Amino acid sequence: MKQLQATAKVTKLNRLERNAWTKRKIFDAATRIVGKYGYAEASVARITEEAGVAQGTFYNHFENRQELLDQLLPTIGLDMVNFIRARTGTGHAARQEIERFGAFFDFICEVPEFLRILNEAELFAPAGYQKHLDNISTAYVRILRRARQAGAISDFSDDEFEAIVHVLMGARGYLSRHYSYSDKGVTAVPDHVVSAYRKLITRGLFKPPLGDRR
Repeated sequence: MKQLQATAKVTKLNRLERNAWTKRKIFDAATRIVGKYGYAEASVARITEEAGVAQGTFYNHFENRQELLDQLLPTIGLDMVNFIRARTGTGHAARQEIERFGAFFDFICEVPEFLRILNEAELFAPAGYQKHLDNISTAYVRILRRARQAGAISDFSDDEFEAIVHVLMGARGYLSRHYSYSDKGVTAVPDHVVSAYRKLITRGLFKPPLGDRR
């Protein structure tokens, strides 16, 4: 019944909408295949079989396999940005940052393939890897600038914000590998990880020594 309903919905789409829907099916299939087999074993045949489309259909949307792989991580990354944004409320910038931190781990529970796709991209899809980093860091720096403008952050330059963003992005990657991924699958991080991050963000780890309050 659900299959018939889905088919009926697709038949009502116009050509542009149907193309977008098909391309999304291919992206979702590629996510599962790369997550399971890695980039090296993610053939067009495997991806199209998973997506339920013909190989000819694949080439209507992508010039070749590499073009898909280069677009894969940036696409998932933007999905992640939208996912996190939808789960971030209004209020103080520090509270929003904690919410973003927690929402990241909610996202990887929903897209457990993300970490493998991210880790292998630097070797197998370097253009996509760099675009993903640029997309995420640009959006994150923009958030910190707004916080500075609102008075929630002070004494940081834009260049320092860029460094901080990469520190925070790195923290998410390492924490997720250590706490979320196991042979049993992907799970939420323990509460003490979130509380440690909260204290680090809201209190800072070290107080500057006397005479060095820069």
